[in-house]
Amino acid sequence: MKIRRFELALGADVLVCDGAMGTLLMQSGAMTGPCPEEVTLTAPEVVKDIHRRYAEAGADIVETATFGGSRIKLSKSGLADRTVEINETAARIAREAVGDGIIVAGDIGPLGEFLQPLGDITYEAAVDAFAEQAKALADGGVDVIIAETLSDLQEARAAIEGAKAAADLPVICTMTFETHLHTIMGVSPADAAVALRSYGADLIGANCGTGPAEFETIIVQMMQAAPDMFIAVQPNAGLPELAGEDVIWRIDPEEMASYAARFKQLGVKIIGACCGSTPDHIRAIARAVKGH
Repeated sequence: MKIRRFELALGADVLVCDGAMGTLLMQSGAMTGPCPEEVTLTAPEVVKDIHRRYAEAGADIVETATFGGSRIKLSKSGLADRTVEINETAARIAREAVGDGIIVAGDIGPLGEFLQPLGDITYEAAVDAFAEQAKALADGGVDVIIAETLSDLQEARAAIEGAKAAADLPVICTMTFETHLHTIMGVSPADAAVALRSYGADLIGANCGTGPAEFETIIVQMMQAAPDMFIAVQPNAGLPELAGEDVIWRIDPEEMASYAARFKQLGVKIIGACCGSTPDHIRAIARAVKGH
């Protein structure tokens, strides 16, 4: 049986994931519209350069620029008919940027609409949308699918089911918890861990939501509820603050690295960062958890 890159990499002590994509795309000036995923088609070299910078900073895993790449989400920008093209292209850009020595994760974010009964999207439609995106990412050459920043367990289940049905790849699923340590849908870390494991996720964890301080409690609760599961964490660089017309993030690379070292001590398998983070944050994390 073929041993795939990601499964082989799980033998390492800890894996470093990359940081924010949207933050750097906005800083680049390449975003001319509201849809970050469109940059994959309009400015592929910008996206490729971001992947390279994270790899050079010490990331073992880079995520494709497809967070909002489902048909349902892209339809809001009039790009639904380019769903497959965007995701396949993004996967190939990431692979070309980092080569075969780095894990490429196909990034799947929430649909941007509630599932029934709170919204209009049926569970079946959600599964189909996630499956279409996962297949395109797999066809583009990713090693693993990561469904992230989810708050609703039904949507998480649909993402895992769709990804598993469409691609023979491992699936990471991470939820986003707010400052009260529940998702906006009221899901606790322990409940999330039990549910995500039952849905068939290969790794589980938390991303976005808050800065790293709250993540220690989240990690412990998830590990206690599902002690047999690997955990992945990617906190924000703090909470965003407005300074005039600028958005600033208070957690600097060294502070983020100090939290990363504690995450490693807790037994976290994958450590990265989310909104507001940069290659400097990932470089500091890599030094803290891997010594380089």
